[in-house]
Amino acid sequence: MEGPSKAPPPLPTGHSWSSDRRRTAIARLRLSIPARQALGDRQLGEGRTVLDYGCGRGDDVAALERLGCAVSGWDPYYLNDTPTRPAEVVMLTYVLNVVEDPGERRETLRRAWDLAQDLLVVSARLTWERRKVKGEEFGDGILTSRRTFQYLFGAGELRAYVAEVTGARAVSAAPGVVYAFKDNAARMQYLAQRIVPDADWLASADTASALASVVDYVERRGRQPRIDEVPRPTAELLAQFTPGELQRLTRDSADATKVSEGAKRSTLNTLLYLAVELFNGRGPFSSLPHSVQLNVRAFFASYKEACRRADRLLLKLRDDAYVRGAMNGSATGKLTPTALYVHRRAVDRIPVVLRLYEHCASIAAGRPASWTVLKLKHKGRAVSWLDYPEFDTDPHPRIHSSYTVDMRTLESSRIFYEESENRPLLHRKHEFLAPDDPAGPRYRRLTESEVNAGLYEHPHLIGTERGWEAELVRCGRELRGHRLVRRRSVNS
Repeated sequence: MEGPSKAPPPLPTGHSWSSDRRRTAIARLRLSIPARQALGDRQLGEGRTVLDYGCGRGDDVAALERLGCAVSGWDPYYLNDTPTRPAEVVMLTYVLNVVEDPGERRETLRRAWDLAQDLLVVSARLTWERRKVKGEEFGDGILTSRRTFQYLFGAGELRAYVAEVTGARAVSAAPGVVYAFKDNAARMQYLAQRIVPDADWLASADTASALASVVDYVERRGRQPRIDEVPRPTAELLAQFTPGELQRLTRDSADATKVSEGAKRSTLNTLLYLAVELFNGRGPFSSLPHSVQLNVRAFFASYKEACRRADRLLLKLRDDAYVRGAMNGSATGKLTPTALYVHRRAVDRIPVVLRLYEHCASIAAGRPASWTVLKLKHKGRAVSWLDYPEFDTDPHPRIHSSYTVDMRTLESSRIFYEESENRPLLHRKHEFLAPDDPAGPRYRRLTESEVNAGLYEHPHLIGTERGWEAELVRCGRELRGHRLVRRRSVNS
């Protein structure tokens, strides 16, 4: 955070000036956003060495040490006596945006890339933070009132910049956080985790429970697991069976309908992965993650055929009529004249072309960590992740923030509503959910009672807090949790 707004200092002249970068190193009470993202994505830990390059006061270093990471930090002001040895993962956390010289900025990124053995994690402040930065334009950024410098990246711009300097196919892990992998196979494995998550195996204590865990896998994935996919304790309990016997036992025990649904889900997930991979540059079959290779062999005649179907899927994404038809045909989500809105719990239930739509935006500019409702525009191309933190507890939740990526320009924007005095809110919550969501009936009953009370007679008035409260007063109603009751008299 910048200090109180003051008259900015005179603009520096000459080539000897450099900003007071040490003043941008803030004290952290918890892990930074990029460090939390990398941990959540399983890119840190498990014995991997980590270098925080430009670590500031070293708070991330200390926190990662407490979590058992083999981490070291270097900073030109606070820890300049620490040797900068190569590490498997290098973190370049909010460094690029404080370097006022474009040449030095590029060289800093290149040095960090040279130090990374497996992965470079780059983070930077983004353009939507401009209102927080007090100062005047200088060079290609902002000279602040504290004589520090800030260059604010666009989310898509940061990914493109990292890709250009490193020569790697960079991926946006979150807004303002980019991964650049040294090994293409590691990048593809990361993408696979985002699209085709690893199977969770049921715990196995004996032969019967081990067999039940394999049956559960077959029902969810639609195919038999390879022995190298089975957790070792489970595999040891099933070692008494030959592969043929195990296949027969699971075939006889599994629910055929669930297996069929699992096969369809795995097929669509594989197509989604291959389509997204083309977005980043598709490799040969041997470069695919092992689980994706097995899906291709199980559900497609050949890798070529799978790629051809994935390519058709990408082409359909460009077809306005097809996308609108997919939205019309979706049994999940709320369709408006401009967009489809879907709750986070139901996103995997929408047509695969719409899931591809969302994944392409997330890889280009990052998916925020906190969001509740996905918005997919069918007029133009834009993806928004809307955050309603109290969706399940508030009958009409207020929006906290929105993050939008324009798919034509890859420009992103973020709006925060917490300080707004009249925030937008949601109605008909059940329409955002999958038809079988357990919360659906409760939300539907509330909507029906509100309709019967006349609260939706003027839809243009109820989209904000004040308008909704005025309609509740007009109709003599109030809410108690998810129940609509008659408003109590002021004199009662």
